[in-house]
Amino acid sequence: MSFFNLTSMASLTLAAGLAVGTAAFAASPEPAAPAPAPPAGSERITNPVAEFAGIDKITGRIITFDVYIDETVQFGALQVTPRVCYSRPQSEEPKTDSFVEVDEITLDRKIRRIFTGWMFAESPGLNAVEHAVYDVWLKECKQKSDVPAPDGTKAGATKADASKPAAAKPKPAATPDVAQPDATEPETTTDPN
Repeated sequence: MSFFNLTSMASLTLAAGLAVGTAAFAASPEPAAPAPAPPAGSERITNPVAEFAGIDKITGRIITFDVYIDETVQFGALQVTPRVCYSRPQSEEPKTDSFVEVDEITLDRKIRRIFTGWMFAESPGLNAVEHAVYDVWLKECKQKSDVPAPDGTKAGATKADASKPAAAKPKPAATPDVAQPDATEPETTTDPN
């Protein structure tokens, strides 16, 4: 066979393959239209409680716990603080996400940030916190919790009391039997020798 015959035969084979592929493509049913994107005004729901799950890899225990937004809960050596928790209405496709900060309390009692970012309930493995001993992931965002809400008035009072200078605290009343030294005069001691 000559070079020309081989080239012609290869061209015919290629052309036949293209014709079969084109015919198969034309005979295939038209692909379904892509799902419409959610409307631009799609409203997300801001929730006051984020529900997390955590596993202690040593004991194998899985624990579910609720955390109020901007509150910190300790799970083992981890401190979990959700900053926001969003979900979608029941009529829409589920999409639950939360911006979370996770700190680790080290053995020398220092706090080290090990995670800051978004967690997604529908994809727990995407941004779960993976630690040598503990793993934490978002389960859902909720409007209510069985856990009592933190009391804002107590926290405000504690902050206010802590900000007062020590001199503003009332002095204890002196008892008549014990003489109290005057804080304005320096103490003098007499040398018995």
